[in-house]
Amino acid sequence: MAECELLAKCLFFNDKMPETKGIGRMYKDMFCLGNNSNCARFLVAKELGREKVPADLYPNMSDRANQLTGR
Repeated sequence: MAECELLAKCLFFNDKMPETKGIGRMYKDMFCLGNNSNCARFLVAKELGREKVPADLYPNMSDRANQLTGR
């Protein structure tokens, strides 16, 4: 799978969550290096713009992403 196009500027990994071990590594493998269409942050960024992604939105919060995007 290809790396997520938003990973380099993802505030979640660059500011909040270390990506080298533990849950950060698991999230990165699952959402950034796997199927990013399941990433809540990616969904909101694509639908509403990066600036609309809440700082406290974790990649696995798809229900909240759907609420934000009106899905």
